[in-house]
Amino acid sequence: MILGVTLLVFVVLQFAPGDRAVAALGEGASQEALDQYREVNGFNDPLFIQYFTYLGKLITGDFGTTLPPAKPITEVIASAFPVTLQLTFLGVVIAVVISLVFGVLAALYRDTWVDQAIRVFSVAAIATPSFWLGILLIQWFALGDNSWFPSGGLADPDDGFMGWLSSMTLPALALAIPVSASLIRVVRTSMVEELDRDYVRTAIGNGVPYTTVVSKNVLRNALVTPVTVLGLRIGYLLGGAVVIEMIFSLPGMGQQILNGITSVDTNLVQGVVLVIAVTFVLVNILVDLLYLLINPRIRTV
Repeated sequence: MILGVTLLVFVVLQFAPGDRAVAALGEGASQEALDQYREVNGFNDPLFIQYFTYLGKLITGDFGTTLPPAKPITEVIASAFPVTLQLTFLGVVIAVVISLVFGVLAALYRDTWVDQAIRVFSVAAIATPSFWLGILLIQWFALGDNSWFPSGGLADPDDGFMGWLSSMTLPALALAIPVSASLIRVVRTSMVEELDRDYVRTAIGNGVPYTTVVSKNVLRNALVTPVTVLGLRIGYLLGGAVVIEMIFSLPGMGQQILNGITSVDTNLVQGVVLVIAVTFVLVNILVDLLYLLINPRIRTV
């Protein structure tokens, strides 16, 4: 999958508008200088040779350098990637909390007004684009008299944890709410299926408290499917973080992708996209391993 991503990104960027030699040397560069730059950097080689050259550098950890003023791309990613990870992690935490609370309530009070209200919320949230929700959150909670949170930017390290949380709350909410809405429906469906199983009625009939059955058996068995869906939604969160970072002026991977696209810096775009793709693959591997903790019976399969 990672090799496929490197090939796809490499090929697509070859057809991107703009000339990398002109972007590097400037509009006033002579034709001789441009030709020499293309020859030195291998731009005149066939595409498959360029790709394998790029792949060989990746294996050694060489992502290349940015356009002048040249800077190692690994340094750029090292400064931007933690911001995106922090935003995505907080978004996952918020999405998990919202989906578990609302999904369990909807299942326990199925077909009541509680269930109906949660359904309306989930449908509305699924239909809400995260970038539009981010703009609304800024208007509601960061402007005028309701300036409870900053409208953008990353808090200074001297502000401590609360400063960081304040700067990350609105963008994390903009990411988490649409994701949590789809997870609510999955959690509710899984919970309802488990609640209707024979072992639940047997346990309750034998005098086991209902809350104990739900918390220790039903909830644990019902989490397998939601965890699978959450692993797939990580990709949405990472991709959404790129857009949300631009809205909230966060110096993360989204800012670097935009810089790379506007300056025709293909090395930077390739490096950033590849790191995001590898992160997505690794997260899904971790999700698969979580199955063993949630349902130990899988170990014997």
